[in-house]
Amino acid sequence: MPLPSTLHLDLNGRGAAADARHAARGFLTPSAHEGPELPPLVLDDALLVISELVTNAVRHTSGGCALDLHLQPDGVDVDVTDTSSAEPQPRRPGHRGEGGWGWNLVNRLGTDVEIRHHGARGGKTIHVHVPR
Repeated sequence: MPLPSTLHLDLNGRGAAADARHAARGFLTPSAHEGPELPPLVLDDALLVISELVTNAVRHTSGGCALDLHLQPDGVDVDVTDTSSAEPQPRRPGHRGEGGWGWNLVNRLGTDVEIRHHGARGGKTIHVHVPR
């Protein structure tokens, strides 16, 4: 029986990003799926993208979020769905801990960055492909 190549998590609260990283690390290890092992740098990039997207979804929306990971032959697809229709706004990164790094990192580490709005039901999904 093939091992799953998709992970879905519903997340909320202050520990959401840590929960997402923990679950993603377990899912992306070779023992959890039939695909080849991800190089350590790709795993680190995926975990950083996941952490940034989940943190922003929980911090900047009124509800929790959902994380969906899809293991692909050429990398990892990361989808984070939240309740807000507002798009992320790039900011100049602060050098005294004010933030502004996240969206820049997501766009630097990932490819195929796409924001999918959900129309009448509201909310959006941010899709990022982290290449192998």
